[in-house]
Amino acid sequence: MVIRNISLETVCGITSTLPENDKPEIAFAGKSNVGKSSLINALMNRKSFARISATPGKTQTINFYNINDALYLVDLPGYGYAKVSQQEKEKWGKMIERYLHSSKQLRAVFLLIDIRHEPSANDKMMYDWVVSQGYNPIIIATKQDKLKRSQIDKHVRMLRQGLKLVPGTRIIPFSSVTKQGRDEIWELVETELLDSEKEE
Repeated sequence: MVIRNISLETVCGITSTLPENDKPEIAFAGKSNVGKSSLINALMNRKSFARISATPGKTQTINFYNINDALYLVDLPGYGYAKVSQQEKEKWGKMIERYLHSSKQLRAVFLLIDIRHEPSANDKMMYDWVVSQGYNPIIIATKQDKLKRSQIDKHVRMLRQGLKLVPGTRIIPFSSVTKQGRDEIWELVETELLDSEKEE
């Protein structure tokens, strides 16, 4: 994907009306400190277009990034941040649920999990919940540069078993430092998610 132009087109808070877009949407979900903004910046080939916060849990909105006027990357609020009240977490959960239910253009959900650790209870809950909404999330195993190359396969298996992934689920190891996995993610988006749409 050659990035010609990008814009943060829509920002939706808890009470906002979600946009009725006419282009495909690819959504990104993940724990507050898993590196979601860094991934989106890497995909857009920008250093700091998506806001990276020093304080996890700051993304309290759904952000729609228009890419080349051809598709949207949709940044969903991070989950599982301890310093946010339960009431606030529930509001974010409802906001994400509303989006998953109402978007007519959503083609795929990418779920970001830290490759270094066993999936947390929140990760498992989010995976099961996205599956229950009718989507088969593609797993992006972030922070891959923190492991030795020889450890990666073992940790990928750990994520597969820990999340009890549906057979055939894709796991893409990714590093925002080396950009490892970036091209694979774009290739998947372009060939499998967008091309299948053209065929329809």
